[in-house]
Amino acid sequence: MNDMASQQWHMLASIRHLKLFESVGHLGGVRRASEECHLSQPAVTQAIAKLEERVGVTLLKRRASGSYLNEFGIILHRRTQRFFAQVEEAIGELGVPGSPLSIPRMASRISWLQIRSLVALVGDGSIAQAARALGVSQTSLQRACRDLERILGTPLYAQAASGGIATPAAAEFARKVNMAKREIDGAIEELEAARVNIGGEIVIGAMLLAGSALLASVIQEFVASYPNANIRILSGNTEEMMRCLRMGDVDVVIGLVGDTKCDDLVQIALAETPYLVVGRHGHPLSNKSGVTLDELAQYDWIIATPGARRRIRFEKLFVGRRAPKTRIETGSLPTVRLLLSRSDRLTILTSYELMHEEDSLEAIPFGPIDPAPFMGLMMRNSWIPTQLLADFIDLVRRRIVGSLLPARELQRIHQKIGL
Repeated sequence: MNDMASQQWHMLASIRHLKLFESVGHLGGVRRASEECHLSQPAVTQAIAKLEERVGVTLLKRRASGSYLNEFGIILHRRTQRFFAQVEEAIGELGVPGSPLSIPRMASRISWLQIRSLVALVGDGSIAQAARALGVSQTSLQRACRDLERILGTPLYAQAASGGIATPAAAEFARKVNMAKREIDGAIEELEAARVNIGGEIVIGAMLLAGSALLASVIQEFVASYPNANIRILSGNTEEMMRCLRMGDVDVVIGLVGDTKCDDLVQIALAETPYLVVGRHGHPLSNKSGVTLDELAQYDWIIATPGARRRIRFEKLFVGRRAPKTRIETGSLPTVRLLLSRSDRLTILTSYELMHEEDSLEAIPFGPIDPAPFMGLMMRNSWIPTQLLADFIDLVRRRIVGSLLPARELQRIHQKIGL
């Protein structure tokens, strides 16, 4: 867990205070909420005041008839309801003992420290490693984990040679509550935007090669428009980025989409970007017409890492044929560029990636390589983006649709390779 992510946990409002606020919001008054939560009215009033102090805005309109959500309260209440719905669903899937009526109470008793400790334990693999990552003692982390286990009334941890580890059920629970936490992160960012101080943080996943190239082309424009915004970028292959989405570690992923079907993630294809065989300017094959697979096999290739779409396309090209030498595997576009420009090696890039590398690279007249991928976005199916993230997504859409693959560029590339 990096320093910025660690700091964010300390900025979050108490889960108990959020639960009281959620009750006040849907019941329309402190008295009703105090009855539902079995607390005194002064205790509920004090909790709401502390919550308002933490988020920096007034959340309620106080009237003789009750307390009602104002414009800021509506923002936080919507996200808070989604947070508790997701946490309660995660608790229910654990199969905890007791009646379903006890699940909301369990959800309100959990603390951020307990969630943070479980998430760290799952991510780092052992009590010792998780404690080092969080900068706390093993005793403190174990206490938080055991307190969570007692609240839920179900085993979350098992003993291993390396110490305590999370059970598979606990790992899935950690994934879901970590995603639920992003609802509260999102609420804070939306409140900032509503105060005309658009800031906060968005976490973007960039698939190797295509995603990184696109992100670099839009990031400067975005930060210029939102000087108070912070952006974290995580890069990886498709499987890694899908895992990060499911864990709530990233909000949206940019790159090639379309091949993988999954119910919990939505993929938005924005523009087709065909695969091309690419080499340096002046490559021995660049001025030929109708290059064959046998000719391609005479050269060394740079290939993608196992599981990558373009790696699969490469392997299918040479099924049943003599395959070329492939001594270099990488997902780094700068590395590919450098190696290709200084040799007669070949690789597979998309037409979009080539557009950014045409000073040193060009398409070899071979193709088509089907099926063609699409540049696009991947998000969680149920995620509601913050205004900051929605604006970023809109910028990416406009950049892809408006200038990613102009018709004249596609036509020129297609003519080059004989499509």
